[in-house]
Amino acid sequence: MIRILIADDHALVRRGLKQLISETREMEVTGEAATGAEVIANASKNDYDVIILDITMPGVNGLEILKQLKHEQPRTPILILSFHPEEQYAVRALRAGAAGYLTKDRAPAELIAAIRSIARGKKYVTSSLAEKLVEAVGMEFDKLPHERLSDREFEVLRLISSGKRITEIAAELFLSPKTVSTYRARILRKTGMKNSAELTHYAVTHGLVE
Repeated sequence: MIRILIADDHALVRRGLKQLISETREMEVTGEAATGAEVIANASKNDYDVIILDITMPGVNGLEILKQLKHEQPRTPILILSFHPEEQYAVRALRAGAAGYLTKDRAPAELIAAIRSIARGKKYVTSSLAEKLVEAVGMEFDKLPHERLSDREFEVLRLISSGKRITEIAAELFLSPKTVSTYRARILRKTGMKNSAELTHYAVTHGLVE
């Protein structure tokens, strides 16, 4: 049996995934988590063959959770399942150690195929993501401005571009407004933008926000 931990902050999503997986004989959901802390705690106490992890989790970004999991449980493959389009997080997730990346609008059969693949020690990427990975190879010195940002800076960029204020971003990320302002200053410096309006225009143009 492939033992699976589902980490998603939406109960309906967890229930739907659990129902789907229960219809497959060789798979079983043996753990659930709604927060980053629960994911880490479950993974440290129990043995899982696959962890299905959402990017958007309360308090801690899914990429940060992914990095911690790979540090503490390096042999456990992690499949990122997110509503965020591939161009926003997929390459970052794979670089951080994810075994695969799927968006939540994919067919159920593809999710099952992805689980089977990474449980066997393989990577799972869609054809469109494979193209993005090929494009990324050898382009370290020709990155787009947002590709030079750290994962946390990228998250702050997305929140700024979605129209949220510094105080709102601070509350959502459990940071101080001063820290968020520091991130904003770094983002402006790294991207060469002058203000939040330019950041928003850039993010919308490059499909970084919905």
